[in-house]
Amino acid sequence: MGCAISSSGEKEAVERSKKIDKDLRADGERAAREVKLLLLGAGESGKSTIVKQMKIIHETGYSKEECEQYRPVVFSNTIQSLMAIIRAMGQLRIDFADCSKAVSIEISFQTGL
Repeated sequence: MGCAISSSGEKEAVERSKKIDKDLRADGERAAREVKLLLLGAGESGKSTIVKQMKIIHETGYSKEECEQYRPVVFSNTIQSLMAIIRAMGQLRIDFADCSKAVSIEISFQTGL
């Protein structure tokens, strides 16, 4: 008996395993490109209204071109809002729960990220 696969059942199992591995890698790559955005706000501030409006306006979803067009705008708005919150935390003397995050934020502000 050698190290080679001897039965066709084992060969099929290996091929099936390779296909599963390939599918898992493809799913992982697809998930890495996906961006999720969490809408936060007080009650009755319009979070669910935004989602409903997006569904009504774009029943079939966005085209690939629309996604590429709006992606930088959404990212920019998100970063600007996050920076405004962080600046307000300093003015209101609200500390980060994890001090290491404050250092990361300070470096980001200094480098313009």
